[in-house]
Amino acid sequence: MPTEMTRKQNIVEAAARLFSDKGFKDTSIAELAAATGVAEGTIFYHFKTKELLLVHILEELHDQIHAEIKEFHEHETPGRGIDQVEETISFYLYLAGKMEDRFLLLHRHYPHRLAETNPECRTSLEEIYSCIIDTFERAILAGQQDGSICSSSARKLALLVFTMVDGLVRFRHFNLYDAPALHGEMISACRRMLQPRSEEDTCTR
Repeated sequence: MPTEMTRKQNIVEAAARLFSDKGFKDTSIAELAAATGVAEGTIFYHFKTKELLLVHILEELHDQIHAEIKEFHEHETPGRGIDQVEETISFYLYLAGKMEDRFLLLHRHYPHRLAETNPECRTSLEEIYSCIIDTFERAILAGQQDGSICSSSARKLALLVFTMVDGLVRFRHFNLYDAPALHGEMISACRRMLQPRSEEDTCTR
C-alpha cells in the first residue's frame, strides 16, 4: 500500500507532467487527482494550493540540478577553459533531455509570471538559473586564467552562452527546428565569441 511520502511524490510527478504538457492554468486539481488515483482532498492535504505545488516542483528541480552539477564537476575532464565550456554546453543539453518534463515546465510563461508576486517562486527560479549560469561562469573563468578565453566580464559571457544553449533546448522541446543540426554551429559560434581577439585581450591574471 502506498505510503504518504509515495503518494506525495506521485502527485509531484503527475503535476510536473501535466503542468509542462497542458500548462499550469489549464490543469485542474480534478484532472491531477484522476491522474494519480487519489482524492482531491489528498492533494490539498500535501499542498494547500496549486501554486504551492508548483513552487515545490521548482524547489525539487533546483535540488536535482544542483546534484547533477556537483557530479558533473567531480568527473569533468581537466583541460583548457574553452574546452570546459564546450563540455558544459554538452552537459546542459544532456540535463535538459534527462529532465525534459521539468525543463518544459521551466520554459513555460506561468512560473515566471507567478514569480512577480510569489517570493518563494521567484527565489526558486533565481536559484535554478544561478546554479546553471555559475557552471558556465566557472568554465569561462578557467579559460580567462589560462588565456583561452577573452577578458570580458565572465558573468556576462556566461549569460550569453547560456542564452544560446537554452535557446537550442527550447527549439528541441517545442519542435521548432532540427535542433541537433545546430549543435556544431552553436559550439563554433561560442568558441568564436569567447576566444581572445589579440594579445591585449588575453586574460593574464
